[in-house]
Amino acid sequence: MTVKTRFAPSPTGFLHVGGARTALYSWLYARHQQGEFVLRIEDTDLERSTQEAIDAILEGMNWLGLNWEEGPYYQTQRFDRYNALIDQLLAEGKAYKCYCSRERLDALREQQMAEGVKPRYDAHCRHGEHEQAADAPCVIRFKNPTEGTVVFDDHVRGRIEIGNDQLDDLIIRRTDGAPTYNFCVVVDDWDMEITHVVRGEDHINNTPRQINIYQALGAPVPEFAHVSMILGDDGAKLSKRHGAVSVMQYRDDGYLPQALLNYLVRLGWSHGDQEIFSLEEMVELFSLNAISKSASAFNTDKLLWLNQHYIKSLPASEVAGHLLWHMQDQGIATEQGPSLADVVTLYAERCHTLKEMAEQSRYLFEAFSEFDATAAKKHLRPVAAEPLTLVRSKLAELADWQAPAIHEQINAAAAELELGMGKVGMPLRVAVTGAGQSPAIDGVIALLSKEQTLARIDMALAFIEERAKG
Repeated sequence: MTVKTRFAPSPTGFLHVGGARTALYSWLYARHQQGEFVLRIEDTDLERSTQEAIDAILEGMNWLGLNWEEGPYYQTQRFDRYNALIDQLLAEGKAYKCYCSRERLDALREQQMAEGVKPRYDAHCRHGEHEQAADAPCVIRFKNPTEGTVVFDDHVRGRIEIGNDQLDDLIIRRTDGAPTYNFCVVVDDWDMEITHVVRGEDHINNTPRQINIYQALGAPVPEFAHVSMILGDDGAKLSKRHGAVSVMQYRDDGYLPQALLNYLVRLGWSHGDQEIFSLEEMVELFSLNAISKSASAFNTDKLLWLNQHYIKSLPASEVAGHLLWHMQDQGIATEQGPSLADVVTLYAERCHTLKEMAEQSRYLFEAFSEFDATAAKKHLRPVAAEPLTLVRSKLAELADWQAPAIHEQINAAAAELELGMGKVGMPLRVAVTGAGQSPAIDGVIALLSKEQTLARIDMALAFIEERAKG
C-alpha cells in the first residue's frame, strides 16, 4: 500500500502558521513513508472562497518548499461526482430529503437549548411520512446509524469512541444543490486514495460523522492524526494580535523558510532534545505517533534565534537568493555593487532577519548625501581630519583591495599617528557607511570599490572642513 497524505485548506484567507504546520506534518509523513502528498483546495464555501486566497495558499506552499505529487484539486470542479453519490445514497435509503423550514429548525434549537439538551436535528423527515410537492425545496440529510458506536485509533490522541446516539443526521446537500463539506471530504479522500489524514483537533467532532459516511459508501476509512492548536506567547489561541500568523508575512518580515519549517516542526513534535533539524533529518525522523497531545506556545524569540542560525549556517549563496527579494522589496538596486552572497557573509552575525540585512546594507549599493547626525557630531570632528586624510592616502595606493590588506593600512595609519584604533576606525566607519554602526570596517570597505571609498572619505573631510568654519 502506498501511503498518501493530503493538505486540504479552505481558500477563505491566507495560509496561516497552524495550517502550514499541518501541511508540514502531512508532507513529512508521506516523505518518511516514501509515499505521496496531495494538495486539495476545499472551496465549497462559495461565498467566502476567493482566488486571492487560493493564490496565497499556493505561494505559501511553494515558498516553504512543500511540493506535491497530485493537485491542486478543487472541490468546486467535482460537484457532479459528489451529487452522483448523494443520489446513490438516496436510492439505497441511506439518505433522505428534509423539508424542514429554517423557522422550524430555529425553534427546535431554541427549545433544546432551553431544556439544556445538546442542539441536534430531531429526524423529523427521516421516515418520509410528510407529503410534499415534487419540486418543494429540500436539503438532503445523511441517515446516520442510530445504534452502536464509532471507534477509531487516533495517532495523536489514542482510542476515541463516540456513540451514534450523539450524532444527528447531517446535511450533505443544501437546498441550492451544493454538496457540503463533510460529504465532499469523504468522497475526495476515497477517490484520491488518502491513507492518513493529518488535521487540527477542531475536526475531531467531524471524524465520527465522516467515518459513518465512508462506511455507507463502502469506502476504506483512512487513519487519523488530530494535532493540537498553537497558542500565542500569552497562552491564548494564536491570532492576528500576536503578530505575523500568515506564512507569507514571515517571508515579508525577513525569515527564511528553513527557519520557519524547523520552528513549526517542533511545535508539537520532538526527537529527544534536538532543536535544529535539516529537512532531510525531519523526513528521516518524523513519526505521527511522536506528536504531542499538548498545545504548543509560539515563541517569537526562539524563531528569531533559529532564523539567525540559518542565516549563518546555510550556504551564503542560498541565503542570498532570499535576500534579493528583500532588496527588491525595499527598492535597492543590486546590479551595481557587491555580490549578495558576500553581503550575507559580512552581515550574518549581526542580523536576525533578512529585512534587517537589506536595511543595514543599503549603503553598499547606494550613495548617500548625508551622515547620521548623531554619529557625525561625535566622530566627524576637526580632530578626525588628520587620521582620515592619512588613511585615504594609504588606501589610494593600495593595489590589493581585500579586507586583510585594507586592515593593515588602517592599522598602519593608527600606528603612524600613535592613535588608538577607535580614533581612526570610527571616523572612517562614519565616512564610509554614513552611520556609526556596521560590520568590521575593513570588510565593509572591501565590498566597496576604491573609487567609492575615496569619494566618501572626501565627502567626510569636506563635512569636517565646513563644520570647522561654522
